[in-house]
Amino acid sequence: MSAEALVRALPPHPIGLEEWDALPEGLPAKVELLEGVLMVWSRPSARHQRVAVLVMNALAAALPPEWCAVPELDVLIEGGPTPTVRAPDVVVIRTATADHRTRQDPADVLLAVEVQSPGSRRTDRVAKLAEYAEVGIAHYLLVEPGPPVVLTELVLDGGSYRVRAEHRGTAELALGATIDLDAPDRT
Repeated sequence: MSAEALVRALPPHPIGLEEWDALPEGLPAKVELLEGVLMVWSRPSARHQRVAVLVMNALAAALPPEWCAVPELDVLIEGGPTPTVRAPDVVVIRTATADHRTRQDPADVLLAVEVQSPGSRRTDRVAKLAEYAEVGIAHYLLVEPGPPVVLTELVLDGGSYRVRAEHRGTAELALGATIDLDAPDRT
């Protein structure tokens, strides 16, 4: 299905989780659900993807066995008749749920990562920041893909995020991962 065909096929009404689950796999665009409305984003650039993989691999190498880092996994933000489902660029989830659920409950999500694109900055910095905090995701990384790559590390503190650090060069995260943020510009 082409992106154009996907947009033409969008239902003219808010959808529930049953219709969301019935969407075909391998869509040509990134799709999220916002209060029952399908949100279609263009596929990210190669640089965006390289930075996301860099962060994911560094996290995966540092996590204890009970946690794993995976790309673009659905996270249920709000259920009900008009649900919200987000797909962060990278999520750290409980390993026990990784192979058993295609959509994660936020209680099983330790960290969400959003690598910003020109069309996602406001969504990532305002809407998703508030949504992830509201559902209790303990860590949130906002990444500017640059060059240079800049990683803002946020931690949940009393129901809202506070900035722990803004990293350039080498990021030493609270979760124990160290990320060489200059790596994409050396290759």
